[in-house]
Amino acid sequence: MERTWRWFGKKDKITLAMLKQIGVEGIVTALHDVPLGEVWTREKIRDLREYIESYGMRWSVVESLPVVETIKYGGPDREEQIEVYKESLRNLSAEGIHCICYNFMPVLDWARTDLLHANPNGSSNLYFSYAEFAYFDIYILKREGAREEWARFRFPEGVGQGRNVLAEADELAKTMTPERDHQLVENIVIKTQGFVSGNFKEGDEHPLELFHQLLDKYKGIDKKQLRANMKYFLEAIMPVCEECGMNMCVHPDDPPIEILGLPRIVRTEEDIQWFLDAVPNKHNGLTFCAGSLSAGAYNNVVEMAEKFASRTHFVHLRSCHIFPNGDFTEASHLGGRADIIQLARIFEKENPSLPMRVDHGMTMLGDEDRGYNAGYSFLGRMFALGQVQGILATVDRELGIEYKQPGFFD
Repeated sequence: MERTWRWFGKKDKITLAMLKQIGVEGIVTALHDVPLGEVWTREKIRDLREYIESYGMRWSVVESLPVVETIKYGGPDREEQIEVYKESLRNLSAEGIHCICYNFMPVLDWARTDLLHANPNGSSNLYFSYAEFAYFDIYILKREGAREEWARFRFPEGVGQGRNVLAEADELAKTMTPERDHQLVENIVIKTQGFVSGNFKEGDEHPLELFHQLLDKYKGIDKKQLRANMKYFLEAIMPVCEECGMNMCVHPDDPPIEILGLPRIVRTEEDIQWFLDAVPNKHNGLTFCAGSLSAGAYNNVVEMAEKFASRTHFVHLRSCHIFPNGDFTEASHLGGRADIIQLARIFEKENPSLPMRVDHGMTMLGDEDRGYNAGYSFLGRMFALGQVQGILATVDRELGIEYKQPGFFD
């Protein structure tokens, strides 16, 4: 697979010169300075593409060309925003970029409660605590109906059996402080969302008010309606994708659970099969994020890879570990539930030129002091990339595919 890296533009503290040295071939990025809902112009796309190419790499994947909320909930300006999206697709294609990773998650892109959860080896990882998330939902966000929903919450078979998340959240409320509340808001709303082209930004003064405004847009939107809205969007843009040779690859929901009273429609094997069947066009495909999928105890990640490899346009290789109580954390790229070694065999056999990035890595050896975006450390991801490069070299030898380490003796 093509070794790519998510990079956040010219202001990223991780430079392209650094990435070239560690074997990165392709860049996964976006026009992070373009406001939501505006057209990506050819001029801006070309400027960033040429900058990337000046370092001997290519712009392999757009992550993300955001699907704005009005498209997801079917707002009055949905048609206008779909036309904006089509124009951006055409402009990207004209500049030689043909793969879009996007998501159809309402309001929140991804969610964790702890961004620096201590590992036994002294490093740290992203972590999701159900009790802390329930506390945020009930006591900080104070969402209508949250208490009743968490009272009904049940874990899938095999994890968290007998656990009462609502009772744990109520216990937390007895010891939480304003400082800890603030940190939880930062972790869930700002630090995981603010560095992408999303709904929340670093420095937002009233993020919870904005949160409520966005949640209100989804009143009356259930799983069936959100599915219908996703199908409507995909059917509208597929003619442009055909015209431009553009592959759309949706990212699974992260975490793959229904949260905040919002429907989530890319969580399971059945969900993926539904959207592929609903719009049976080869350009309608999947970002196979092994990390997101492995955070769901009901997902057999290897079986899903085998089933959906032919409709996968982009791969995120990471893995999650689910604790017996149901909480989960990012795992080593050689551990966790995802079995990255077997996934490498599946995807290399299907398409050895498929773009792949290692995704969330450990925070280690001072990463935490360098101001990197949450989940996007340098040394931790470099360590993960080294592990995955070794996996790919071994798998390629098994399959009789020539493996070439970029940057050496070219």
